[in-house]
Amino acid sequence: MHTFPQLRKIERKYGDKVVVVGVHSPKFPAERETANLREAVLRYRIEHPVVNDRDFQVWQRFGGRAWPTLIFIDPEGRVIGKHEGELPFAQFDPLVERMLQDFEARGLLNPSASPIALEGIAEPAHALSFPGKVLACDDALFIADSNHHQIVEADPDGPIRRRFGSGQPALLDGPAELAAFQQPQGMARAGTTLYVADTENHAIRAIDLGSGKVSTVAGNGAQGSPLGAGGRARATSLSSPWDLALSDRVCYVAMAGTHQICALDLDQQSIAAFAGTGREGVLDGPVDQSNFAQSSGLALVGGHLYVADAEVSAVRDIDLGARVVATLVGEDLFVFGDQDGEGNTVRLQHPLGITARNGVLYLADSYNNKIKQLDPRRRAVTTWLGSGAAGRSDGPPAAASFREPGGVCAGVRGLYIADTNNHRIALADWQSGEVRTVIRD
Repeated sequence: MHTFPQLRKIERKYGDKVVVVGVHSPKFPAERETANLREAVLRYRIEHPVVNDRDFQVWQRFGGRAWPTLIFIDPEGRVIGKHEGELPFAQFDPLVERMLQDFEARGLLNPSASPIALEGIAEPAHALSFPGKVLACDDALFIADSNHHQIVEADPDGPIRRRFGSGQPALLDGPAELAAFQQPQGMARAGTTLYVADTENHAIRAIDLGSGKVSTVAGNGAQGSPLGAGGRARATSLSSPWDLALSDRVCYVAMAGTHQICALDLDQQSIAAFAGTGREGVLDGPVDQSNFAQSSGLALVGGHLYVADAEVSAVRDIDLGARVVATLVGEDLFVFGDQDGEGNTVRLQHPLGITARNGVLYLADSYNNKIKQLDPRRRAVTTWLGSGAAGRSDGPPAAASFREPGGVCAGVRGLYIADTNNHRIALADWQSGEVRTVIRD
């Protein structure tokens, strides 16, 4: 997902001189379904054709070994290059430019020779568009309205009060109606300031809830590599920050793009790696020697920072005092499923959201379309809401249904759920588990 913005820049710069074709070779079972792929194409604003390579035929033919893999094909149909892993625009752009200069010099370019008629699957208008995260406060509900590129403030019981951001994807500070975000996700609040993980802008933003003014507190808009000692927050390049958790004046950042947890010192205005080497995987131990994998959710409870580590389908526990990482559930990049139980018997599938209440963790087990409970002391997981079948239904726990929920937050009224692919916010009663829709179309 971190490659899509780079491809978008290439497509817009070079137009019909470059044809991009996406090949979706799914790792997770939920990703094999064409209906889910359509939702992903919309969610990530993909404008080029995408092949559902559900049986890995294309993957095998081109010798795929890593996600993502870029294959370069010349105008005569020959494979001339291959790159495994992400490729920042600063490296991607000159590579493409040199290729095009060579093809033009040889008279090989004919942009009109390959017209592509896209199917066209535009998403109808919704009050929310793929909401990613939700933050419940006593006096307000904040929603990352990700594909509208806005932050929404709503009444805890539903009606929308105001929106922050123009709705146009960009990195722009200023008044609420003129400022701009790009695919925002996680949020954290300190008094009258709301901090936002502005994911595709690779930035952390701050909203003054009194004036509505938006400012940038970390990130320079460019995608960066793994952080080390870090430096001045505004001058440091970040990579797809996905969620935030506040501890006094330190804001912990789930830096999904570099597989790290970073610490933003709000007083010193500096940011540095806190946990994770930047290598993708599951490795416990001292924070500076640990590995994570696309960390996408944070919950801070009693000196512990719990992490929804999406790509390894795991939940990690960072003891902030001891500065040690432990894995509660989950085992490896290719170990996933839908299995309740204790310890190593548990299987999740790409969890994105995590929150806590009364010593229990609640997980948005996204690709299983479920909300699960995790007792961190026993490492025990049980399904609380949802049958696992994708749908959009209110009702008692087993009858309620979701479609790739991406965020959860414990509130006074119950558990708020960002039901991402259903474009709605749902609320589950703490006592009965009854689910009702709070905001929808």
